[in-house]
Amino acid sequence: MEVSNYLKEVLAESKFALLKKKNVVAVGIGFKKVKGKKTKRMSIVCSVTKKLPKHALEKKDLIPKLVGTVWTDVIETGEIKALKALTVRTRRHRPAPGGVSIGHEWITAGTLGCLVRKSGSVIKHILSNNHVLADSNNAPIDSAILPPGKYDGGESPRDRIATLTEFIPIQFLGGEGCSIGKAIAWLANLSAKLLKRKTRLKAYLADQPLNYVDAAIATPVKDEWVMDEILDIGKIAGVNREPSVGLPVKKSGRTTELTEGKIEQLGVISQEQYGDSKIAIFDDQIMTGKMCAGGDSGSAVLDEDNKLVGLLFAGSDECTIINPISYVFDLLDLTI
Repeated sequence: MEVSNYLKEVLAESKFALLKKKNVVAVGIGFKKVKGKKTKRMSIVCSVTKKLPKHALEKKDLIPKLVGTVWTDVIETGEIKALKALTVRTRRHRPAPGGVSIGHEWITAGTLGCLVRKSGSVIKHILSNNHVLADSNNAPIDSAILPPGKYDGGESPRDRIATLTEFIPIQFLGGEGCSIGKAIAWLANLSAKLLKRKTRLKAYLADQPLNYVDAAIATPVKDEWVMDEILDIGKIAGVNREPSVGLPVKKSGRTTELTEGKIEQLGVISQEQYGDSKIAIFDDQIMTGKMCAGGDSGSAVLDEDNKLVGLLFAGSDECTIINPISYVFDLLDLTI
């Protein structure tokens, strides 16, 4: 179902205030659920780490029943994290298709998403996440990319299949360019440390830089070392830049292999954890149900017609977060 302009306007006006409430980790547009069953009513959906009774929350942290004239819903997703590696599809592939283990030589392992062209070039590039191919902004351009990833036995220079070409930097809370946000992030993390909490306290301001993609590309050393297909899916048939709520989607990833789901929410703003101390805010994202596990980051997400919908980069025990392919292609100037 397509999302109305009114719903989009209500989300835009309310998402920052809702995301600041206790336990809220994401806010988007989706169908309201009643007693676990999906209704036909579109709502503003707030994802929380854990559902708490009203008496356990301060008044300012309660989710209103209505935002404007739009109903709200609250679902429990747990913390949403950039996905790290577990196991499966870990052997050495030559040529390497989408859906197998890959990673920068400094990280554990993620997933090779698919092959794309840069600026209309005839040369095909590997597409995956920034945190998979560029170690979350840390890797230098032209450094080594290994399939399988290091966690799966990949070694440099023996398994070097490509070099890092370009990435969109991830803007973390408290990063350069926002001194107020940096101070608040520092204080929040210090408080969490003093209180001996495992997770860091939320440090969030509406004027923090927003992210739209966790994406990077790498250039193969030899064209014949990569395959323009995705394991268990096949060739990409095109690009779907306007997915809808309820759209069936699928992905082929390193850890959970071929999984299917449906788009549950659009226009999602969420905070993602990168390790113990880094948090980044991502806006206008896609959320599905559980489709992934650690190591699936970088998987290409497609619809039933094998058209690219997005790039998987984060998730929890209950949900999966996906960069819309329109942002990925526009920001990196890519085509199929």
